[in-house]
Amino acid sequence: MTRSLDDVALFRALPQVGRQLPWVRLGDWPTPVEAAPALGPVWIKREDLTAARYGGNKVRTLEAMFGRARAAGADRIWATGAFGSNHAVATVLHAGAAGLAAGALLFPQPASEPACANASALLSARPELAALASVIELPFAMARLRRRPGAFVMPPGGATAHGALGALSAAFELAEQAARGELPWPRHVVVAVGSGCTTAGLLAGFHLAHALGLAPPPPRVRSVRVTPWPVTSRLRLARLAHAALAVVDELRGASSGLSLWALRAGLDVDGRWLGPGYGRTTTAGERTAERMRAGGAPPVDAVYTAKSAASLLDLAAHDPGPIVFWATKSSRPLPRASDDDVARAPAAVRSWLGRRAT
Repeated sequence: MTRSLDDVALFRALPQVGRQLPWVRLGDWPTPVEAAPALGPVWIKREDLTAARYGGNKVRTLEAMFGRARAAGADRIWATGAFGSNHAVATVLHAGAAGLAAGALLFPQPASEPACANASALLSARPELAALASVIELPFAMARLRRRPGAFVMPPGGATAHGALGALSAAFELAEQAARGELPWPRHVVVAVGSGCTTAGLLAGFHLAHALGLAPPPPRVRSVRVTPWPVTSRLRLARLAHAALAVVDELRGASSGLSLWALRAGLDVDGRWLGPGYGRTTTAGERTAERMRAGGAPPVDAVYTAKSAASLLDLAAHDPGPIVFWATKSSRPLPRASDDDVARAPAAVRSWLGRRAT
């Protein structure tokens, strides 16, 4: 199937941006929207189906980041994140489609079942791997990698102004779907927030689509923490959204007129479901995963998306909606590492994984 940039909603609305912005098509757009009446006044944006090989919200981020890597003349793109990072898995599984080799710079996290499954999938692609003893080492290791010829190194989650443009386009896509009658325009959009790239892009996109007359007033974006403050601080997320808008405004040669404070005012950050910290399961998350399954929703995992789903169900219990749940976790079957794949991994990853990948 030909993957035309005309399928990217942002570029349909603003062709001058698409003509100038480096981009690599990876996803299948638009992703579906489905009603979930068993959960309340809820519609689900099926971002779990963004690509056939591996879905989830990171595919949108990578379309922009792979484009930037190729425009910079890179031959290897590096993901950074925890041992079970969704962003790292997406990077190593999709890099070849952009003609790029992949690398992953990883730090430890709690060894939950979803994280170990992700690590196994990552090892199956045999990227170049570097394992750190602690996240504290990450900035220094990234600086060393950036000195390598041909290396393009992303921050965790690809959380940059350009990385947020994929989710910004997704907001335009939702506006188109609402205009076609596929769902009512939401009062709220609920999404998990880790690195902040998806939250920032949606926040910017909903506000920009409204400013351009392409959508009703923006829904409130409710970002549910799976990563603690300050990474997921409300001001940081609004600043990232504002930076993404600045990129679009520069390319189209016009100002949206949207202030940082207007963006911040449209964002709620819900930290009630984080539990003991990043990568850790919670009892509420496990219960929520069962309720979502019973309600016909796509799978959620107990460490990440079940926390945002818990916030969704709490909101749906007392808000008339409509509410859109952003299903960010890929539902595609994950590849599994072989014994040889695991044997090639750094000792720290092998020890952490405990051979559960095989």
